Amino acid sequence: MSAIHLLPVGEVTALELLDGLAAELAGVFHVSCHVRTALLDASFAFDKLRGQYYSTAILERLSQMADPERGSRLLGVTELDLFAPVLTFVFGEAQLEGQCAVVSWHRLRDEFYGLPPNPEVLTERLAKEAVHELGHTFGLRHCSDWRCVMASTHAVERLDLKSAGFCATCARAVTARG
Repeated sequence: MSAIHLLPVGEVTALELLDGLAAELAGVFHVSCHVRTALLDASFAFDKLRGQYYSTAILERLSQMADPERGSRLLGVTELDLFAPVLTFVFGEAQLEGQCAVVSWHRLRDEFYGLPPNPEVLTERLAKEAVHELGHTFGLRHCSDWRCVMASTHAVERLDLKSAGFCATCARAVTARG
């Protein structure tokens, strides 16, 4: 991978989260990571019945905006509540072996669960989810090692238990495809 570009999706009020995420991803993947100044208006993906945003539609729009540069990734980052039709919600979605992914911190915030804000936990959760979704762009599927960042997570409690890094098997796969 040559670079990671972060693109705000919808109105993003906590831009400092994106800067911190860029630094974290640069360290994990050992590439430059930049926050784009442009903004993707996600109103086209809003589902009135659900009151949520369709992640696959956002992902398709991101793929139209992706830099054709070989090996770069485009990660949409949002605070909007995302869904996929068969799921109540998703933390993120990615193109398997593609260039694009999207992550949301809407349900990663402790406030969503009636708890006081915890910026450190939010930052850690968002980084894990971003690394996970970018892992899918390398062709990685969900890992059976529950500690690996590529383990499937459908609740923040499971997200909190797994590590921020790849297991040895997944790390080798990312290195081989990077």
